[in-house]
Amino acid sequence: MQNFFVKSHGLGNDYFVLNEAELSFKLNEKNIQLLCDVHYGIGSDGILLKVPSDKADFGLKIYNPDGSEAEKSGNGLRIFAKYLYDYSHTSGKKFTIETLGGIVTAEVTRETKGIASQVKVDMGKAIFDSHQIPVTCDSPECLDHPLNIVDETYLINCVSVGNPHCVILRDRLVEGEILKHGSEIENHPMFPHRINVQFAKVISRNEVEILIWERGAGYTLASGSSSCAVAAVMVKKGLTDRVLSLKMPGGTLHIEIDEDWNIRMIGEVREIASGYLSDELIADALCL
Repeated sequence: MQNFFVKSHGLGNDYFVLNEAELSFKLNEKNIQLLCDVHYGIGSDGILLKVPSDKADFGLKIYNPDGSEAEKSGNGLRIFAKYLYDYSHTSGKKFTIETLGGIVTAEVTRETKGIASQVKVDMGKAIFDSHQIPVTCDSPECLDHPLNIVDETYLINCVSVGNPHCVILRDRLVEGEILKHGSEIENHPMFPHRINVQFAKVISRNEVEILIWERGAGYTLASGSSSCAVAAVMVKKGLTDRVLSLKMPGGTLHIEIDEDWNIRMIGEVREIASGYLSDELIADALCL
């Protein structure tokens, strides 16, 4: 199983999974960029690396395609949970996973003949404290705070769900707008660790539509942590109920937020391919 990989997607947000114990080389920023490149590597929105953990059943490192490490990923966690279940790393349907953003509980909620198709993840708590997100803001909570970029002023709402998010409410969603301003917002000086960006439109008390600019990855069809962040902001502002659906270009996730701001996410996941990294690709990776 040396250098074995599995590539899957959660609503069009794709990752491939590697097992650190099976790799013949060490991952670094440059070879992560190569492996995620659609032309020279496998092509992916990121890498999920199975690692040991002494605090949870499994350990997970999440890498963005630019080589940076992410604290948490909702789609990534569902993909990783499917990998663990499908490839017999666990015999149970419910288990804990340690990430840089904390320990979460995942549960396979739908499967057919040992193949998982739907996963529920307890994503932890929504945190609105500006210092903990972190965001440089003169208010304890960064809600409806003006953010000035080159030719636009947005009112931003910031929250952490294990990683930092900036939610902007819009009357209508235009893909070109987030493509134009996503990187500027992500890298704004207000955000010392950069930030994930969502443009959101409320459809009803139980439904919100969003577009996503993911930190370190760019425009993304779907994001689990982004969906959780938007849901938390909507509940905080009293715009929706605590059980709601988040519609993205890649599909829909279902989010629940309890009175203590614990977040539960449920959604589908699908495998795309599995195989082995070629000797030539590994040789290229070792040269970086």
